[in-house]
Amino acid sequence: MGKLLHPEDILLAPLLTEETWGMMEENKYTFRVALGVNKVQIRKAVEEIFKVKVDRVWTANIKGKPRRERLNQMHGHTSRWHKAIVRLAPGDRIDVMG
Repeated sequence: MGKLLHPEDILLAPLLTEETWGMMEENKYTFRVALGVNKVQIRKAVEEIFKVKVDRVWTANIKGKPRRERLNQMHGHTSRWHKAIVRLAPGDRIDVMG
C-alpha cells in the first residue's frame, strides 16, 4: 500500500502557459503533480487546498526529452513528470496568482 501524501505533496505547482490561461476561461486548471498519484488523490487535494468542487480530472505522463550538448554528443535527458487538468464545478474559481 502506498504512503499517505499531504495535499501539498500532491500538487507541486500550477502550470501557467498561454494555452492554460485560455483553458481557465473554461474553468479548467492545470497543475504539475507528484509522480504516482491517481485522479482520486488529485481531486481530493484540489478540493481541500482551494475549497472548491472538482467536476472532472484528466492526467498525462510527460516523458523526458533527450538533451544534447556540442554537436551530436548525447548528454542525458530531462526529467519525466506528471500533469493534471481539473475542471471545476460551475461557479467555482481558483485564484492562481494569489
